[in-house]
Amino acid sequence: MAQTSVARSRTGVLVNDFVRSVYNWMAIGLGLTGVVAFYVSSSETMMRLIFGNPLIFFVLILAELGMVFALAGAVNRISAGTATSLFVIYSALNGVTLSFIFLAYTSTSIVSTFFICAGTFVACSIYGWTTKKDLTSWSGFLTMGLIGIIIASLVNMFIKSSAMSMVISYIGVIVFVGLTAYDTQKLKNM
Repeated sequence: MAQTSVARSRTGVLVNDFVRSVYNWMAIGLGLTGVVAFYVSSSETMMRLIFGNPLIFFVLILAELGMVFALAGAVNRISAGTATSLFVIYSALNGVTLSFIFLAYTSTSIVSTFFICAGTFVACSIYGWTTKKDLTSWSGFLTMGLIGIIIASLVNMFIKSSAMSMVISYIGVIVFVGLTAYDTQKLKNM
């Protein structure tokens, strides 16, 4: 009985350490994205290079999406060092493509949005960690929702509908809230 209790305690510590490590890497990636975005938005040369030619910006966006799919597909076959390097490159690339946010919005707006998103993420993670409900059935629905958001966003780049943009935003919040809870539970069960 005592051995079972010790084994459960060790398992709990390992799970907590694993999830903490994942969240620490997420924080590092988010921090790097923010620093790169701020740097790029502060450099007139970088802004002209990236946003002065729409082709360069779209190539960067496609490279970013390509890295997501490549990393997701190869994560079990590459070394931890390679995965870490690709994650750091992805985070920096994300900062480059998101740098226009510093030009389009005020610092107050960016900071308040960051804290609202962080709070929502924490709440959804706590739900995913503590719920007894099995969230695996959500996976397919949420993945299809994510694909739908990407397609709708691409279409809306051409038709520029403010109503469609608002609908995409609301659906995006719902999908990402669900994905956060689902992924947290998935990490806990790994």
